[in-house]
Parts: sequence; structure tokens; C-alpha cells
Amino acid sequence: MYTSHPNIQLPNDPNTIVWKYLDLSKFLDLLLSRQLFMSRSDKFEDQYEGTFSEPTYEEIKKLSEHNPAFLKYYKSQREKVVVSSWHINEYESFAMWQIFTQNSEGLAIQSTIKRLQNALEVESNYKQYIGEVNYIDYKKEYIPFDDLFFPFLFKRKSFQYEREIRVISDVSALGLEIDNGLKIQIDINQLIEKIYIHPKSENWYKKLVIELVRKLGYDFEIEKSDLESDILI
Repeated sequence: MYTSHPNIQLPNDPNTIVWKYLDLSKFLDLLLSRQLFMSRSDKFEDQYEGTFSEPTYEEIKKLSEHNPAFLKYYKSQREKVVVSSWHINEYESFAMWQIFTQNSEGLAIQSTIKRLQNALEVESNYKQYIGEVNYIDYKKEYIPFDDLFFPFLFKRKSFQYEREIRVISDVSALGLEIDNGLKIQIDINQLIEKIYIHPKSENWYKKLVIELVRKLGYDFEIEKSDLESDILI
């Protein structure tokens, strides 16, 4: 279930548009299972995920001089926190299409922060929090560590283009051993407002996606991205 958190920030407007770019197999898995995959935080490509900036690390290291378990605890926390990443943007992102989809056969789910919050209400086993990622200079800027979620809501400035919103769960209290991640229950109809099909895809691919979605019993609005539409001159 979605739970608000006093230390986690979100855009003020709940109707802020968010996107998830994914390939067809992951999209169909989402529709068939009605579950959202959340990745273990240390399994992302960015090795800095869930770590601290240099000024923060130096402070934690001093605190750990006489209590080594303190630093070990923060390091192991990365294995207990799972994340689902979404992109904030009023419009589609050409960069996101290129990064997160392949072979012209990807899709983009358009949603909003409010829809995302509502969609999480059906999950009863894990608490989810939603927060906006802050982008900082890891060599100079400080990440607070008075809240266990803070390391997972900061990234290096070189990732600013992601404009990321994160669904986060901490499952450490449940004693679970997580491999690559876990799935949570999700209300698909709340989650998805609209579906966009890859701008470089062929017409047969759009028809295939529409047919698959209909056969699975959904009636989402589906259209092909117009980022590759013909020029007008």
C-alpha cells in the first residue's frame, strides 16, 4: 500500500505526468501478473545506487570507528530496499525511448503521481513510498543519513536527464532474501492512463499490441508515438 512519508518529497501537483518505458515482454508480464516488478537497489547499472556522497561517507566512517556494525548496517541496507523507477515529463522523451527500449519494439506507460499512489493501494504485504530523486555533486554535497530512505533518493548530477520518481519499499523487517527484486500487487487500470508505442515501430506492431491488450481484457487508449512523424515542409 502507498504510505506518505514526512521526509520524502514529491512534486506539489498530484497530476504530474510520469512515464515508464519498457519492452513488450515486460509490459505483457505486468498485464498478465497484475504485479509491478521492483528491483533490488544494488542491482541497478549505476554502482552508486543507495550509497552516500563523499562528505556523508566521511562522517559515517568517523561514527563507525568504535562501532563497525554501524557502517555494515548501511551497506547491507541496499540489499533490502527495492525500487521501481518512473520518469517525470509532460511529454514523451526521445532519450528515454533510446535508453530503455530496443529494436523499435518498446512501449511507454503514461500515468500520474496520483494514479500511481492509487494503484498501489491493492498491495497489502509491503509498504510503498514515492519520492522524487535529487541530483547532486557526490564529491561536494551532503546526503542526510537520519532517514534510511535518503541514500535511495539521491543520484549524481550526470543522471539529471532521468528526472526520476521512485516507488520504494524497505523489506528488511520481513526477513526476506531478495535475489534481483520482487513483485508487488498493482491496480493496472489505475496505473495506466495511456500507452504509447515506439516511434520507430511498424504498423503491424501497433496492431499486435492493440490486439494483445484487448484479448487480456483491457481497454487502454493506445497510440503510436508521433516523435518520428513526417515533417511538414
